[in-house]
Amino acid sequence: MDSEQDRYSGAQTTLGTVGPARRRVDASESVAANIAWWDADADDYMAEHGDFLGAADFLWCPEGLRERDVQLLGEVAGKDIVEVGCGSAPCARWLAGQGARVTALDLSAGMLRHAKHANDVTGITPTLIRANAEYLPFADGSFDIACSAFGAVPFVADVRTIFREVARVLRPRGRWVFAVTHPIRWIFPDDPGPAGLQVINSYFDRTPYVEVDADGRPTYVEHHRTLGDYVRALTGSGFVVDDVIEPEWPEGQTREWGQWSPLRGELFPGTVIFSCRRST
Repeated sequence: MDSEQDRYSGAQTTLGTVGPARRRVDASESVAANIAWWDADADDYMAEHGDFLGAADFLWCPEGLRERDVQLLGEVAGKDIVEVGCGSAPCARWLAGQGARVTALDLSAGMLRHAKHANDVTGITPTLIRANAEYLPFADGSFDIACSAFGAVPFVADVRTIFREVARVLRPRGRWVFAVTHPIRWIFPDDPGPAGLQVINSYFDRTPYVEVDADGRPTYVEHHRTLGDYVRALTGSGFVVDDVIEPEWPEGQTREWGQWSPLRGELFPGTVIFSCRRST
């Protein structure tokens, strides 16, 4: 949920980021960069966005779509649920508060530190695990539902690795619902103002967004896929896509979140949510 402007912050100074680079990165580079980035940025991220996200609230996207209103996961009470890429885990705590048995994982120790603190403050204690979403540390068929609100999925080199792992740990016909930045945003600069309405990139260019240090090592990596790429990766990993939700910008909402703004939100979507289920 970040913009280019957001990313030029204390984390970049800590990591020695000198700017973006147009190049491919492999899985190991993506993992290393995103551990370093989210550990370095955790405090700043929570200082800026923590109040909006809440301590125990399931917010799907900057457009303000909440699970309590849309119920994309269906009935959660009594269900085994895994949140993939939980960050500070407000979604996991909300689910636990609804009676679910929740496990939440993230790659970043920095973000999990905030998650542990919020568990202690609220007394709502989903299980927190530091893990790579490409190698879920769970037995086959462990969960009824898997979810992710802007976590993990955009940050891996091959999204099929996550989808296959999620399919593996879900029970038959288990639900998988996740939100990511809408791929159409890739063609525009990360700017909430008028400059963010000008096309500068090809929708079909899958080159990831990469920032590097003075030695050329990636310090931030985010991968781009088209809508078709996501659908093919999902169906090829054993999922049926039940719905694709493109939240509209809500009337009267003036808050900006990085590249998300009323100006852009009135013209094209900023978020896409895939609602899927395991086919067998």
